Amino acid sequence: MIRRYGDTPKMGQRYTLRPGVYALLMRGDSLLATVQMDPGPEIQLPGGGIDRGEHPITALHREVIEETGWRIEIRRRLGAFRRFTYMPEYDLWAEKLCTIYLARPVRRLGPPTEPGHTAVWLPLQDAPRLLGNPGDQGLVASWLADAGTGP
Repeated sequence: MIRRYGDTPKMGQRYTLRPGVYALLMRGDSLLATVQMDPGPEIQLPGGGIDRGEHPITALHREVIEETGWRIEIRRRLGAFRRFTYMPEYDLWAEKLCTIYLARPVRRLGPPTEPGHTAVWLPLQDAPRLLGNPGDQGLVASWLADAGTGP
């Protein structure tokens, strides 16, 4: 069973399945995240939707470059969670199936290429409190606890 975070699905609302991939990007005691300004601002793990026909790992590399400007090295899959949410940028009610990978940033290529995104470094211990959605918060907190570095 995949854990669900966030809002309970609304009765009678149709949701479109939206698989996505996200990265927990650590360097030392810091976590690389992205600030998405619209509709927000919200601090998020970098990543996003997998395009039709795209391999999930290819999507993760693409999304991280777009949202942070960094090339990454993927270490391993950490887990997955579901969120039921409205995505105003797509005018879509979505069941987001979010798969999270542990990775490390290896080379900064430049600023984010996706408009409305800014790369930020967060103190690792503060990340669960600063991340904007409960799925990201829960996964990072769980990973920190399992790694023995939790709050």
